[in-house]
Amino acid sequence: MTSDFPAGNYRFIPAVFQYSSGAAANPGFEVERVRFDRMVPLAEGFARIASYIQAAGRPLTSFCACELRSPAAFTEDGFRAFNQHYVKTLAEWGLFDGTTNPVARSNVCPEIDPPAEPSFYAFSFTRPSSNATPSFVIAGGAEARGGSGSYPERIVRYRDMSPQAWQEKVRFTTSAMEGRLAEFGFAWKDTTAAQVYTVHDFHPVLVDELVRRGATRSGLTWHFARPPVVDLEYEMDCRRVMREMVL
Repeated sequence: MTSDFPAGNYRFIPAVFQYSSGAAANPGFEVERVRFDRMVPLAEGFARIASYIQAAGRPLTSFCACELRSPAAFTEDGFRAFNQHYVKTLAEWGLFDGTTNPVARSNVCPEIDPPAEPSFYAFSFTRPSSNATPSFVIAGGAEARGGSGSYPERIVRYRDMSPQAWQEKVRFTTSAMEGRLAEFGFAWKDTTAAQVYTVHDFHPVLVDELVRRGATRSGLTWHFARPPVVDLEYEMDCRRVMREMVL
């Protein structure tokens, strides 16, 4: 089920304290995505994002999604510590109430030429629009099942890199994206972009697990990057955004 976030003029899919599973603009609004030409360290990025959103005449609560880049994959404890630091600014902006976080997110680790510290790659926010076309951002998801267990307990085919395991990993993640899209009443046919994050060759399963299912209707952007937690190997996200800028 989705929840409404009136202060930001969008709906979201509740997930965990550090992020939601997706955000979709309410009627009368649209999502604008802004990509930084060069990655910006977290503190500076938040400041620049605040300036951009406020210059557009929007409240900081309209911030609905972001795409982060980190130096390397975290341990489970390290990832938790990073997230606790990250949400402090969201709380200051009126987005995080200590329990629920409406902001969708992807956070991956470039394998080559990574940033020296966690940085912003892109962000999204809502703004008024007369365009009746819906817009949304689905958060990044990797091959880990939900639940309270540790990552080794939840990762699909943990540390298994066989062809069969890769098919299961990609199939699981594609299905997770489809589930999140369905929460908003959408499907792959509604997306304008899909992104994959892995340092492994996933082409053997590309046709059956992505192309035939419609995930590549607008092409596919492959980032040579790892998911944010050690032993995760494959991540995806997708979106429908009509307005995209480079800052």
